[in-house]
Amino acid sequence: MKNYFKVFIILCVFVFAIYSLLKKNHESIDANYVEETNDPIYKYGILVDTFNISEERVNEGQTLGEILYFNHIDHPQIAEIVNKSKGIFDVRRVNSGQKYTLINSNDSLSKLCYFIYEENATDYIVFDFIDGINIFKGKKKVTTKLKISQGIINSSLSETIDKLGISPRVSIKLSEIYAWTIDFFKIQEGDAFKVYYENNYIDGEYIGIGRILAAEFTHKNQKFYSFYYKENENYGEYFDESGRTLRKAFLKAPLDFYRISSRYSRNRKHPVTGQWKGHFGTDYAAPKGTPIMTTANGTIVTASFTRNNGNYVKVRHNGTYSTQYLHMSKIKRGIKKGVYVKQGDIIGYVGSTGLATGPHVCYRFWKNGKQVDPYKQKLPPGDPISKDNKNEYIFVKDSLMNILNSNI
Repeated sequence: MKNYFKVFIILCVFVFAIYSLLKKNHESIDANYVEETNDPIYKYGILVDTFNISEERVNEGQTLGEILYFNHIDHPQIAEIVNKSKGIFDVRRVNSGQKYTLINSNDSLSKLCYFIYEENATDYIVFDFIDGINIFKGKKKVTTKLKISQGIINSSLSETIDKLGISPRVSIKLSEIYAWTIDFFKIQEGDAFKVYYENNYIDGEYIGIGRILAAEFTHKNQKFYSFYYKENENYGEYFDESGRTLRKAFLKAPLDFYRISSRYSRNRKHPVTGQWKGHFGTDYAAPKGTPIMTTANGTIVTASFTRNNGNYVKVRHNGTYSTQYLHMSKIKRGIKKGVYVKQGDIIGYVGSTGLATGPHVCYRFWKNGKQVDPYKQKLPPGDPISKDNKNEYIFVKDSLMNILNSNI
């Protein structure tokens, strides 16, 4: 009997030992075990884990109302959207090809909860239907990476940049920066450039360049430098190594993208009337709707329509110079007599109103009350770096020069 009792005791001790060991191992596993969870998914700042998402693009001729109605937003709601959008988004400016996103409830109703329209790569409009109708603007987070690119020109600047696989915007911006310094129609083989600039990305996808921060352009064996510097929070421009602005008091042209279709001439056959007469302006052909900028600071003296000029704006810059912009598809809202505008401000949009055969802007340049060819004028320079900012500019310029001279 005693032997049976001893065996029982030994078995109990053994079982307890095994239990303790298993419990200890289990607790050790629990201590190191972390339950795997999925990270929350956000789009446009909205937690979308529990929604159905579809991405579409606006079809040719499609309107915002048509898209919303197709997604079960009724006419009274659409009318409310139009009303609430005022001051936030012009519902008429929905462009074909632009991306939009539908965020629907994940149930049998599949109710539209959010509609997001992307104005461009960074800016978007959110139409929130969760609790009534709320409309607001948003902006995607942009990641900026700095890069140096350089090349030797064999044909043209744009062709060289294209062969190097660099964004064509680099060529356009360099042409703008050096517009009054280098004649890009006279670029020579062997000319070279080195440029330090921003590349922008959203969610790892390249969306284009940002600012050019510094550049060295070699033309006819002479180096021309440009350095970006902001004298105030709102506006920056380019200066040379001595702090002189590369900008003239006037922009080279009133458009960002253009081709000169007709130059200033004292005797030209008019394309509409067929008459031979002087053409005292420069025609810049561009797609309809292209923004037109005032080429210098000044005051609007006329914003009107005439049979020949179509929609046009005239700006007085000072006692010597005035400029005129003809054939606009429309004048920008708020541009009227007496309004002060700054260089680069949009005053209208390219069109073909008046005596015009196609979309362009006729740019007319007045000096002392007489129309002259702006390309043959010795125009005043812009303002140099102010004395208050000179020391800071030299520090910035030296830092950028060191980067240009590095082997990055």
